[in-house]
Amino acid sequence: MPHDVVPHGIPLVAGLTGFTDSGSAVSQFTDYVLDVMQSQIVAVFDPDELLDYRARRPTIYFDQDHLTGYEPPRLAIHLVEDEMNRQFFFLSGYEPDFKWERFSHAVVDFVEQFEVTETTWVHAIPMPVPHTRPIGATVSGNRRDLVESMSVWRPHTQVPSNAMHLVEYRLDTAGHRVSGFVLLVAHYLADSEYPNAALSSLEFITSATGLIFPTDRLREEGRDFIARIDEQLTTNEELEKLVRKLEVQYDKYMKKNMPTDMMRSPLTDDDGELPSADQIAAELEAFLSARRPADDPPLG
Repeated sequence: MPHDVVPHGIPLVAGLTGFTDSGSAVSQFTDYVLDVMQSQIVAVFDPDELLDYRARRPTIYFDQDHLTGYEPPRLAIHLVEDEMNRQFFFLSGYEPDFKWERFSHAVVDFVEQFEVTETTWVHAIPMPVPHTRPIGATVSGNRRDLVESMSVWRPHTQVPSNAMHLVEYRLDTAGHRVSGFVLLVAHYLADSEYPNAALSSLEFITSATGLIFPTDRLREEGRDFIARIDEQLTTNEELEKLVRKLEVQYDKYMKKNMPTDMMRSPLTDDDGELPSADQIAAELEAFLSARRPADDPPLG
């Protein structure tokens, strides 16, 4: 995409795969965004510079006696439109194996060249928490409003970093708005494709940026997934005991550590869920209809 037509002054959202993606949160939400939303590629990073092919071998297709196709790994920045036709940049793909400093400087240069308003990224790790409670997050970066209102676990520790940690550090040092959400996913679901982890990723991004994503399909998949897990609880006494014990620990921790007036996104309902785009449109239609003078034409 020619640089002279790339928009300026819009958010950047990021999620990279390749390191501790509990519940397949990042891989699911990044694939979902590119699958259901309109997008076009703005920039592509060279995998020969950044990727260890022997550690993460790309897929090639074999049909009985010949090769039919090759899918090279891709790390790219896309231009995407949300449900309200607002544009944002979307950085997704593999986490670089090499040249992290050059990669992070390239992202910072992109942010500065196109006057990115803020950068939000998502990661997911396993935690001893129950799936029957909302997925929490550890929030980092320089958005103090998000840290204070949404970070449920704030450890003092050393952790193995990923490439986006370095990007966040460089952006923060350079004075750019940046926030990272590390989802805390039930450890017994860490190796599964947990739709609610992807859904929570999008909800946290919405809280940070105001972008609206289509989530109906993920919500339906999440309900089916939870129903299957709950069915297993009725037939697996050990699993049920584990979940109940985690619930007690979780509730004690939240009661002790979370302020009673902790902010909740104004977009969520009483169950903590975000409305769909259709629901938002319906509410807007009802609001405008109530305020419309009697002689105004109806909305199209």
